[in-house]
Amino acid sequence: MKAVRFHDYGTPGVLRYEDADLPVPADGQVRLRVAATSFNPVDGNIRGGFMRGPIPVELPHTPGIDVAGTVDELGEGVDGLAVGDRVVGFLPMDGAGAAAEYVVAPASVLTPAPANVPLADAAALPLVGLTAYQALFDHAGLTAGQRVLVNGAGGAVGGYAVQLAKEAGAHVIATAGPRSGDAVKAAGADEIVDHTTTSVPEAVTEPVDVVLNLAPVDPSELAALVTLIRPGGVLVNTTVWMPAPSDEARGVRGIDLFVRSDAEQLAKLVALVERGELRVEVAERVALPELPALHARAAEGGVHGKVVVVPVGD
Repeated sequence: MKAVRFHDYGTPGVLRYEDADLPVPADGQVRLRVAATSFNPVDGNIRGGFMRGPIPVELPHTPGIDVAGTVDELGEGVDGLAVGDRVVGFLPMDGAGAAAEYVVAPASVLTPAPANVPLADAAALPLVGLTAYQALFDHAGLTAGQRVLVNGAGGAVGGYAVQLAKEAGAHVIATAGPRSGDAVKAAGADEIVDHTTTSVPEAVTEPVDVVLNLAPVDPSELAALVTLIRPGGVLVNTTVWMPAPSDEARGVRGIDLFVRSDAEQLAKLVALVERGELRVEVAERVALPELPALHARAAEGGVHGKVVVVPVGD
């Protein structure tokens, strides 16, 4: 089969489109014929060698944490799945990824793919959708009637966060630049702050219950967001290289989010998609041999929105 792999850590130039052995599912695993994976910034960090501590991978390594595909072969002890099933999942970060024609995956991380979107597009959902869901509900405990500020709503996670928060009955304030403002409004934001022209702390005049920070802001800017939170509220931060600040005097908690694979939560997101209550947004589709060029564009800030990566011929 064909796959994109890197044999050494480094720049996007270490990625090679090459032949690789067809993987064989072990106990509790299935082999998938990949319809698509997607690009996530963490892929570049793993390739660059910056995540060797928390995410040790075996070289050569195939990137691609998200997967959408069709079950091709079952390992021993797998129940509830059959050859031909269309599934979606968030693969273990330290295992072989889905930037390949086939990949093996633990059956436990997979859930049926949404029936109302193309299978390849479903690869845009798992990691970013779960990040938004876990931030809002597992960590922030968001409930109807609360006010939430999504800082950096123009990105892939932000789009899902705005939709999920609105679906939960929250009042959503979102920061976005001119390029993404319309998309954020379409996602359901009640208020939009153009962070390129306006200071967010000055624009948000009433306290919020939750701040979800998705943007790589300066530490001083992140600390300023804490002042917007009512006593007892929470700031959830996804830029984990910069610890989330808190305000113990006012009972404001700062939480750093490390997203985890969760098939049950992913199934909830799929159900929302199938009911038309959550939109899967795909900004771009690229062929698997172009993944090295995609990594290079991302390193230069040239990737906007969610990009799915499709094996040649699919």
